[in-house]
Amino acid sequence: MGTTTRTKPHPHDDAPDTVEAFERLAELPEGPERRALRDELVRLWLPMAERIAVRFRGRGEALEDLYQVAALGLVKAVDHYDPARGRAFEAYAVPTVTGEIKRHFRDHMWTLHVPRRVQDLRNRVRSAAKELAQELPGRPPTVAEIAERARLTEDEVRTGQEALECFSALSLDAELPGTDGYALSDALGGPDPGYDLVVDRVAVGPCLQALPERERLILYLRFFRGMTQSRIAEQLGISQMHVSRLLSGCFDRLREDLLAETGVR
Repeated sequence: MGTTTRTKPHPHDDAPDTVEAFERLAELPEGPERRALRDELVRLWLPMAERIAVRFRGRGEALEDLYQVAALGLVKAVDHYDPARGRAFEAYAVPTVTGEIKRHFRDHMWTLHVPRRVQDLRNRVRSAAKELAQELPGRPPTVAEIAERARLTEDEVRTGQEALECFSALSLDAELPGTDGYALSDALGGPDPGYDLVVDRVAVGPCLQALPERERLILYLRFFRGMTQSRIAEQLGISQMHVSRLLSGCFDRLREDLLAETGVR
């Protein structure tokens, strides 16, 4: 027996009144009649799902693929909707379909910025590969075959194929293939403090040359020979307190000269 549904004015033109149909679906046992009614409900609500998919157009995914994802979300909504809870189907289906599309983007779309041209190549390569896979059972299509079908050069096909692997970023904690627990982060270098030291030495060089000879000697003995202030005082025949005052004066002068060189006040 065929299934009929009533229609009446609704805020959305493509949202039919299927209250009685869902109530009947909930009562029917598994079998051909229930499957037919389920398929009919999916067909009636499909325009709504496609309208939701259109909202996500222009984000790097083909509209045809978004329609398929939205239809999958709609099927899930029809299968899990419980009219006994008193909630309208549309109120349940809209977030279900939207969530399915957002999940698709989260799991399959770009986590890094990819040029639009590369995204377009990826879509054309994937579409051509799908078509050829149906025509060439038992083997994947070659780069040349994809290029001919998609009307692209072989280099463009390779670029599109590489883009197919660029939807998600690899975690820095991910174990590298062929290693025993060696993570990607273990292979990354860090800043070398030696570079900063070289820059500082080059910058302070002229300032050191401007110091009196005795102050330069004290700095050399203290920081390059590692001598204590007491030993420096003994070698130069002055008091340790005098050495301390000379060092402090050197530091102040070097600091002032460096700030003047860099224009920092």
